[in-house]
Amino acid sequence: MKKIVSLVVILTLSVFLVACGGKDSGSSDSLVIYSPNSEDIINTLIPMFEKETGIKVELISAGTGELIKRISSEKENPYADIMFGGSKAQALGYPDLFEEYVSKNNDDMLDGHKNTTGFLTPYVADGSVILVNTDLIGDIEINGYEDLLNPALKGKIAAADPASSSSAFAQLTNMLLAMGGDYTSDAGWDYVAELVKNLDGKVASGSGAVHKGVADGEYVVGLTYEDPSSSYVRDGAPVKIVYPVEGTVFLDAGVEIVKGSKNLENAKKFVDFIISKDAQDAFGTKLTNRPLRKGVELGDYMTPLQDINIIIEDEDYIKENRDKLVEKYIDVFTSAQ
Repeated sequence: MKKIVSLVVILTLSVFLVACGGKDSGSSDSLVIYSPNSEDIINTLIPMFEKETGIKVELISAGTGELIKRISSEKENPYADIMFGGSKAQALGYPDLFEEYVSKNNDDMLDGHKNTTGFLTPYVADGSVILVNTDLIGDIEINGYEDLLNPALKGKIAAADPASSSSAFAQLTNMLLAMGGDYTSDAGWDYVAELVKNLDGKVASGSGAVHKGVADGEYVVGLTYEDPSSSYVRDGAPVKIVYPVEGTVFLDAGVEIVKGSKNLENAKKFVDFIISKDAQDAFGTKLTNRPLRKGVELGDYMTPLQDINIIIEDEDYIKENRDKLVEKYIDVFTSAQ
């Protein structure tokens, strides 16, 4: 009888340990993802991942800053397993929140867009572009930033405020690099001052109002970003995308595993999946985000990277000087009125 009781105790304890070990090692079939990404991205990629792996995703959507604050507040008992989306520059400021993990697919990514930090895996990039309404532009040539100073465009250019719009801030740093060679040169800031004068005091309410304003014919041109612009081209709107001849900056978005993830193995599978060939092809053909894997497929509404003059952002400088650049812009904008 004692032997039978002992055997029952051992079996019960074994089941308990397996159950506990399963939770810690990530052997469950669940994954919690925090994401600021668009519905298009979520509705395309998450079902693909669930179908491929059998893992069920719980999604919590909010802005990047809000989600990072939440991950930080949950540090002692993390709820999320994955942070999916948000700018690379923003995530780099919080290395203590994320697990070290380099995907088996890392070597398949384009040079300059690989995981070099140990915890952040770039998966798409978005570039600053000029969106042109082809019904309204007439014979005005738009090839780059310099062309936006044409007096015929005064008051017809859509632009948001770099102090409140991340895409407008990206445009600001892009044009400073493209027109001045760095972020502090007189040439770059003189260009910004002249552009502000040509805006004629008009500032769009946000990034969405810029590309929508151009597509709807409210503005002739707009300073915006590639993702929504490509969607208008794909859907047949009367617009075209211009990548400034002076140079375009592409900024990466990243996916990271939350430190202390309770579903660590599943989280690793998600990182591997997001930069897999199937997922990256989906970004390039079903969506309007710029995939970063070598040899991916692109829809005919996307311009190959090799056909674009790309310039490189100094991520460390921007991280340390963002507020100063915004203050400088406000001064320039006010003086130019």
